[in-house]
Amino acid sequence: MRIPASVDYAIRAMAELASRGEGPVTAEELAVAQGIPLKFLRGIMTELKRSRLVSSQRGPEGGFVLTRPANEISLADIFRAIDGPLATVRDQSLSSMTHIGAAAELPTVWMAVRASLRRVLEVVTIADLADGSLPAPIADLASEYRAETESRHA
Repeated sequence: MRIPASVDYAIRAMAELASRGEGPVTAEELAVAQGIPLKFLRGIMTELKRSRLVSSQRGPEGGFVLTRPANEISLADIFRAIDGPLATVRDQSLSSMTHIGAAAELPTVWMAVRASLRRVLEVVTIADLADGSLPAPIADLASEYRAETESRHA
């Protein structure tokens, strides 16, 4: 699975917003804090606003704020706002997809991939990121990945 830069930047900006608390934060502040190109971030913030994950306030005290509590915004919400469905195959519905012969079970594999992504991205919130406290099952999966990667490179 490829995670586009725009999704990575959006999640980082949202986590930064969550860490700042209640007041508005400018796009410039978010860009500097997370090392995101400002022009690119402005477009991302527009998409997040369109998806009603953030709202903006104009003026000298303006900036962006979350539209709901950080613990109610999952990474999946942000991913979908920026890039659409979590896992697609040629923009087809996975449940209606059929293959024949040796590839007959491939749609089932794609369903499992989407379900796995949901188990991670729908569980982790931007509050978890901002607080640095990921849910235990997510931390366990990451530890498992690190161990497997190290054993392959050893």
